[in-house]
Amino acid sequence: MKFLDLAKIIVTSGNGGPGCVSFRREKYIEHGGPDGGNGGKGGDVIFESATNLNTLIDYRFQQHQMAGNGRGGAGRNRTGHDGKDIVLRVPVGTEVLAEDKETVLLDLSKDGQRVIFMKGGDGGFGNAHYKSATNQAPRRFAPGWPGQEREIWLRLKLIADAGLIGMPNAGKSTFLAACTAAKPKIADYPFTTLSPNLGVVQLGGRGGRSFVLADIPGLIEGAHEGLGLGTRFLGHVERTKVLLHLVDATEEDVVQNYKTIRTELKAYGAGLSRKAEIIALNKCDALTDAEVKRKVAALKKISRKEVYAISAVAHKGVDKILQLIAKKAIG
Repeated sequence: MKFLDLAKIIVTSGNGGPGCVSFRREKYIEHGGPDGGNGGKGGDVIFESATNLNTLIDYRFQQHQMAGNGRGGAGRNRTGHDGKDIVLRVPVGTEVLAEDKETVLLDLSKDGQRVIFMKGGDGGFGNAHYKSATNQAPRRFAPGWPGQEREIWLRLKLIADAGLIGMPNAGKSTFLAACTAAKPKIADYPFTTLSPNLGVVQLGGRGGRSFVLADIPGLIEGAHEGLGLGTRFLGHVERTKVLLHLVDATEEDVVQNYKTIRTELKAYGAGLSRKAEIIALNKCDALTDAEVKRKVAALKKISRKEVYAISAVAHKGVDKILQLIAKKAIG
């Protein structure tokens, strides 16, 4: 199934049904009079989050989502049927945004969360409602209240404890495949990963601690201006507690690569540049010990943080990194 994390839809709640004008006229029964019933209520627009969904592709080709209208009232004081609610099921982590794509109207971050987003219109009163001692034969009724309509954006932000960031071909997908059961596409060309991948890291076998790791497509210089894949997928690491920054040890200038990613995180905003960061120099099995030592020292100097030399392919240093992530992400 194609991954889609942004969709624009038009949602409409149901109109209320009109009231009824009716008079009771039955042979041999005294005291006839108004008996027009009220109209039914229009259907609501409801959002519900579910863990068994991981894409918004269902809304790509069904952009108009409408609840049912209420039925009109009838004689013998019969109230019209309420309109049918429409329940929009979305993945956990979905945000409902206003048309400006910035104002957050709903944040469905928990499984099974169910929220009435727009209420349907109330049904109108029938003439029986207006009956009084001074007006015993009213012919008045009320039409139902109209529903609401608005254009909104759905934006999915994957729920993960930790996020993998780095330049294209830094080995993020290889690292994910090495420590989880996920099977991301791995190749030796840039932008192999075109959409985020999730994997569950299990520490200490079954029954041990676990956390969710997200592999985010690579960034390049100028990503905040739309170059490459842009920063579109960075929204998926906004909810993470820690970032694992992988730097390709086989690149000549590892310091510049590190600074490029940090610049893009800062340009994106949303507090990503202030998140806890673990720096790992990946693919160290392809270098000599002296080269690794030199590049680790250079990264330490520019970042002022501890730098770990690892190899995802050889599974060298991976366990230590996972323990560090677990400590920061889940305590």
